[in-house]
Parts: sequence; structure tokens; C-alpha cells
Amino acid sequence: MEYLRIFFHYFWGWLDVRSILLFSFVFLVLGDVFKNKMPKDFPPGPMGLPFLGNIWDFDAAKPHLYMAKLAEKYGDVFTIRLGTRFVIVNGYKLVKEVLVHQGGSLTDRPPFAMGDELTKNQGLVLSNGYLWMQQRRFSLMTLRNFGVGKRSLEHTIVEECRFLNEAMEDEQGRPFDPQFIIHNAVSNIICSVVFGNRYEYTDRRFQELLHLIDVTLKMQVTMWTQLYNVFPTIMKIVPGPHHTIFSNWKNVISFVKSEIQAHKEDWNPSCPRDYIDCYLDEIEKSKDDVDAKFDEENLCFCVLDLFVAGTETTATTLCWALLFMTKYPEIQKKVQDEIDRVIGQGRQPSMADRANMPYTDAVIHEVQRMGNIIPLNLPRMATKDITVRGYVLPKGTQIFGNLTSVLFDKNEWETPHHFNPEHFLEENGKFVRRDAFMPFSAGKRVCLGEQLARMELFLFFTSFLQRFTISPPPGVEPSLEFKMGSTLYPKELKICAISR
Repeated sequence: MEYLRIFFHYFWGWLDVRSILLFSFVFLVLGDVFKNKMPKDFPPGPMGLPFLGNIWDFDAAKPHLYMAKLAEKYGDVFTIRLGTRFVIVNGYKLVKEVLVHQGGSLTDRPPFAMGDELTKNQGLVLSNGYLWMQQRRFSLMTLRNFGVGKRSLEHTIVEECRFLNEAMEDEQGRPFDPQFIIHNAVSNIICSVVFGNRYEYTDRRFQELLHLIDVTLKMQVTMWTQLYNVFPTIMKIVPGPHHTIFSNWKNVISFVKSEIQAHKEDWNPSCPRDYIDCYLDEIEKSKDDVDAKFDEENLCFCVLDLFVAGTETTATTLCWALLFMTKYPEIQKKVQDEIDRVIGQGRQPSMADRANMPYTDAVIHEVQRMGNIIPLNLPRMATKDITVRGYVLPKGTQIFGNLTSVLFDKNEWETPHHFNPEHFLEENGKFVRRDAFMPFSAGKRVCLGEQLARMELFLFFTSFLQRFTISPPPGVEPSLEFKMGSTLYPKELKICAISR
């Protein structure tokens, strides 16, 4: 023992601070390598750095294009490490196989630090297991009861179309950016269901809320957020723009809590006015079902999920629709001819018109396909071992079903990289559904607001082109360049709305 004591005494005396730091670094690197060693029979992928994986190579501004290059090199199933390891699945047939046929094993969302900080993995988007199933069940039932997917909500959408058209009319044909006002209009539809009222386009408090959400969502794909998800403990004390996300979200939550409190003050359980009223009633009914977590905190996160998801995706798609119409005026003219023939100028469009307007319907579907607003889908996590193309993916594997690879699959679309409404038309001009049309994702985690979004897209878009001809500002060539936030949105959108 005396010899060992003497040895360690001289050993530590020999080491200097630099040697200790180097030894610690090597030890940590080796630990990371062994911890993240690729499992047997796992898909191939690019080499990554210790701790960071491929985060320095990852193009957060164009993630779908980055993934397309990797698919060319590694095939339809490959692995990438962005802090944690993800498996990317590509192509319509394989994505359908994974999300639909094996969807029962992919109902969970993987944990990540930013989501845990913002929502504590509650609500509808990031929750899992029994909690998620009960919250989704209740939300689907309640949304249907308030008219989602039914004609009873159509009147609300048509009225909002009128308000939006009047606001666009006020621009008197001058160039303007319609993105913010479109977000306000679309958000009013989900607000009518969730909060029981709409907000004027001049409401400063609501405008500030939309601005906070917009900034927060666009920061979700920045390098700062990626680093936070990898090193949350360190990044909590490191100054940077990622702290803006937390401060903004705190203000957004405060808005929702004030709405919930206002509902509680005049709540009548026998006469529910909206989603919040119904949820308050469910809290009382589900007191004994603790695991379902019907409480005011979860109500707040469910409302936020419905509000954000119900606004961002549809509004962004409508912005792409206007941009494509400025880019392809000949297609816009065909849509207007069909509107004039079926609806005319004497009344507002209705959902009953859609069956008689195959070309307009085809254009809206092609906007969704080419707009590709959720290019990578949201990740899912295997709840048990699954096999994909011979690769064994153990329980806990995080998987992206790459929607870009589906919507632009060269084996499914005749001209995948061109705006072509004929993709959704038969030779006789009849509208045809395509299996590879998957903008709302698929499987058990498919978007619960799909029916509402379809109604909004048809009514808003048809109403726009019934009332206006959309053109770019004089001398400006429309650009289809994009930026990446929580959705893929037009980099720049300036239009002139000329009354017809």
C-alpha cells in the first residue's frame, strides 16, 4: 500500500493542469464514442463529431435539401446524429410502410430539451402514451362538436373571408405583404373554436401575440436551439438569442392563462361556449383519472398547440398559394374562369361548390405539395423494436418520415419539381386523389386539424380569386425562394390585389 501511495503522489505531482484537461477531454470523448456506438444492423450514415454528431454539417436553413443529398449517398434509410441519433426514412412507399403499417409502434414523440422546457412534454403535439391518447380523444371530439369538418363552422370561415377581403380591398391595388394579415384571419377561425371569439386586425394585444409566436417559431431551427437541445444545462447559463424563445413563450402563456381565467369567471357547465369551457368541464369529470392529466396547466398547453398549429400551417399554405398565383398567372386565370362559371360574383363560395370545381381543387392540392411547409415531418419514437428494410431499429429509436421525399417522389409524380395541377386531374378533367399526397403526415399522429385546414384552404383561396386578381408589384419577378422556421415559408411575398 505504501508503494501505491508513493506512486500516486509522484504521478499527480507530475501532471500539470494542461495534462489533466487533456486527459479529461480524451476520457469524455471516448465515453461519448462508446455511448453513441452504432447498434448492430443499424442504417448507415455520415460520420459525426464527438458530442455534436452532424450538427455542424447540418443545414438548418435547408434541412430537406440536406437530407436529399444524404439519401442520394446512403439510400432511402440512413442515420444522422444531431446531438441524438435519428433515422431518416425516404420515399412514399417506405414512409407509408413505417408511418401507417408500423404506425402502432411509432406513436410516441422523442424527448428534447427545448420542448421539455416550453411545454413539459404536455399538450397535444409533444405528449405521449395514455396522456396523449386521452388529450387527443377529447380534442377531436370537442372540435367536431364545435363544427370542425362540418357545415356549422363554414359560416364562421366565410365571414372571416369577408373581413379579410375588405382589408385587402383597403390596399387599393398597392403592393403590400399579406402574410401577417392572413395569419390573423386564419387564427381567428381556431380562436372562434378555442376562445369563443375573433380578434380585429387592429387589436394591438392580439397582434403582439402573433408577433411573439412568429419570432419564437422561426427561432426553433436556429443553431442556438440545436445547441440547447444537445447541451441544455450549459446553454441555460450561456447568453444568446435562445433565451428570447423562453421570454416570448412566457408572454404567450400569460395571454392564454388570462383567457382561461376570464372563462372561469362566467363559466356555465350546462352551456359550453368553446373548447376552454368543455375542457374545464372535463377537469371536473376526470378528477380520478390522474394519468390523463386534465388540469389547467395542460389546458394551457393544449390551447397553445391548437392555436399555433391551427394558424401557422394553413396561413403559410395560403401565402404560398398567392405567391404561386403571381408566378403562374395563366393558372390563376383558369381558376377564376371556373369560379365565374360555378359561383359567379353574386354570392360567396361554399364547400358545396368544391365538388363542381375540380381545377381549383387540383390547384390547392398542388400548392400544398409544392409548398411543402413541413418538409421533414415531426419526429416519432419507436415504442418497441421494429424492422425497416432489413435494419433493426430498437425501442427508443427516433425516426423522421421525410415528407419532402414523398411529395417530390419521382416514382409517384410525373413532374415532381414543377407546379403542375394536372397531377390531380384525370384526362377528362375530373379531380383525382393521389396516395402520395401526404402534407398532413400519416398514421396515428396524423394532423388532427386536417379537415379544418381543407375547409379553410378552399374557402379562403376561392374567395381571394373571386374578388381579386393577384399580381406581383410592377417590375418585380416573383421568387419562390423560401426560409425555414417551424414551417417552410416564402422568403418574400409582395402582391398587388386588383379588384375584379
